[in-house]
Amino acid sequence: MGTFKLNPPQRHFLDLASLTPEEAREIIDKGKALKQAVTGSGKGFVHPDRPLADKSLAMIFEKPSTRTRVSFEMAIHQLGGSAVILQGQDMQLGRGETVSDTAQVLSGFVDAIMLRANSHEALLEMAEHARVPVINALTNFSHPCQVMADILTFEEHLGAIGGRKIAWSGDGNNVATSWIHAAVLFDCELALACPKEFMPPAHVLDWARDKGGRVTLTHDPQEAVRNSDCVITDTWVSMGDTDAEQRLKILAPYQVNKQLMREARKEAIFMHCLPAHRGEEVTDEVIDGPQSVIWDEAENRLHIQKSILMWCFGK
Repeated sequence: MGTFKLNPPQRHFLDLASLTPEEAREIIDKGKALKQAVTGSGKGFVHPDRPLADKSLAMIFEKPSTRTRVSFEMAIHQLGGSAVILQGQDMQLGRGETVSDTAQVLSGFVDAIMLRANSHEALLEMAEHARVPVINALTNFSHPCQVMADILTFEEHLGAIGGRKIAWSGDGNNVATSWIHAAVLFDCELALACPKEFMPPAHVLDWARDKGGRVTLTHDPQEAVRNSDCVITDTWVSMGDTDAEQRLKILAPYQVNKQLMREARKEAIFMHCLPAHRGEEVTDEVIDGPQSVIWDEAENRLHIQKSILMWCFGK
């Protein structure tokens, strides 16, 4: 009788809370180095040592995407690998095949799976059954790739993030959840201003407090933003939300405008993961103003995705 061999454990990138501070720092620093290697080399640049040569990435999208799709596709290309794009509705997954079966099948075809999912539970199920690394490219619970790009952007403009104050104004959504995780990992202060109707998950706040994180919650945007080094917001109506009118009314006082930015430090920066609904969560004068770093933030998705891929493959 043959010997049954267990699959070796995979290095999944599912949530920042599953990383150690050392691993998180490694990914940020590698992203900086990879970006420096590309500077001046053109958008089609391929790293000369092709560290992920012959590696393949399946990219599954249950939600529309611009930045995530292009950044991951270019990231694997620049590292010497290849990607296959899979839309949820075009797969058997969209016709009732289970996530676990899909994970098993794809594990025989590709070297990693990136999933942009409606449900965080689907991501966890994919990771449980996949024999290759699985990457969270956004779920309804968290968006770790985005926040790692945000941290890279912050440090490019203002230096080390440890000990600095980050302010969030608006919906306590999936990006806010990943920022709570990041505040613990990178030892920065996070002040969240959210209405009581749209608070971050209580268990995430409890996790941060248990870890000694400096995370505070208020219903007053001015209080959260006061003396902050960075102000962040996100769209008030996300894909799948059916209560748009109610959301816009409740969140109106949390708009990031010129008056709110005055509460932050003079050198503070503004970030938004995009796409932005101008005139709702942020005004034109802020998003197009001198404190806005949104285009650097968007570009840094490319460099941090490369670093995440390298980390998942142990490179």
